[in-house]
Amino acid sequence: MTVLASAVVAVGTVSGVVSASSGETERTTAVPEVTRSPVMPPLPAVPSPSATTASPTPTATATATKKPVAKKPPKQKQPPRQQSAPVSGSLYLHPDSQVLDWVRANRGDPRRALIQSRIAAQPAAVWFAEYNPSTIASKVRAVTSGAAAAGRVPVVVPYAIPERDCGGASQGGAPDFDAYDGWIRNFASGLGKGDVIVILEPDSMAQTDCLDDSQRANRFAALSRAGKAVHAANPNARVYFDAGHSGWHAPEKMAGQLRQANVATSGDGIFTNVSNFHRTADEVAYARQVLAAVGGPSSLGAVIDTSRNGNGAPAAGEWCDPEGRALGRPPTTRTGESRIDAYLWVKLPGESDGCKGAAGSFTPDYAMDLATG
Repeated sequence: MTVLASAVVAVGTVSGVVSASSGETERTTAVPEVTRSPVMPPLPAVPSPSATTASPTPTATATATKKPVAKKPPKQKQPPRQQSAPVSGSLYLHPDSQVLDWVRANRGDPRRALIQSRIAAQPAAVWFAEYNPSTIASKVRAVTSGAAAAGRVPVVVPYAIPERDCGGASQGGAPDFDAYDGWIRNFASGLGKGDVIVILEPDSMAQTDCLDDSQRANRFAALSRAGKAVHAANPNARVYFDAGHSGWHAPEKMAGQLRQANVATSGDGIFTNVSNFHRTADEVAYARQVLAAVGGPSSLGAVIDTSRNGNGAPAAGEWCDPEGRALGRPPTTRTGESRIDAYLWVKLPGESDGCKGAAGSFTPDYAMDLATG
């Protein structure tokens, strides 16, 4: 399994693909067009409550008349966070993407009309794959403010978790978790106050076999903080955590990891099938199994990437622009399925995995294959 096929707009381009294999350890990744982010001084960590300082040990000169230290009242348990309501508005089509660039530049191409109507006209996710703490807020704000002006709901993908892609082809991200905490806070500050769907770090939960127990715990804690940071900045944001896909890990395994990341209090649900090909019906069943294994609350939902799953998954091991695939269901927040909040195009169809075109590039022949498949 791998992660993304590419950023949808030029806010940070990254490449990779999802293996359709059902094995838990098999993974293949396309050659990327990015390099590892440069090592930068870590940003300040998220302040945490100071530990209670113990009272100094009484000295021999202390007297019996000294007033006793008053005990602090017991800390009140915080009520669970109110889950955001599922969005129901129309999804946002961002005006900048590789497919739109191609459509504008190729008005005489006979493939243009079909690609424009079937792919370019569909709302898709906007990826933020560059570790850019000083500019990320303004880049996110440009997308969310455009969506707000249009009365639409944007789908945004923060993708800068440390040790991204386990050092593979889509490697990069923040240099450490302190830096990531700062980056995600800045990301969240650009979200505005309107409805927005956040696909939090594809592959960050399902692809952790390269990490040891301590590293996994640190990652899950960082994702939990990320969800909280997004909600603190925008209570109307819907944050979805990675749950892999139906051909990867067992639902119980993913649910256990999601609990460690506090999805019930830091998120609003899960996402599946990002950049993959598994049929929608299989993903709906799998998502419900994961949610049931998480154990609640009942308001947790799921979103499914349907961008390339019209014909289901290819044979095991075929992951790079496989033949015979097709577009899936159009993006919508009206699925008609309980606990399935949306079908989304997280991976933009036509952006190559690295075989029919350069990894991450829009490839019109591949787009036509998907549009006519």
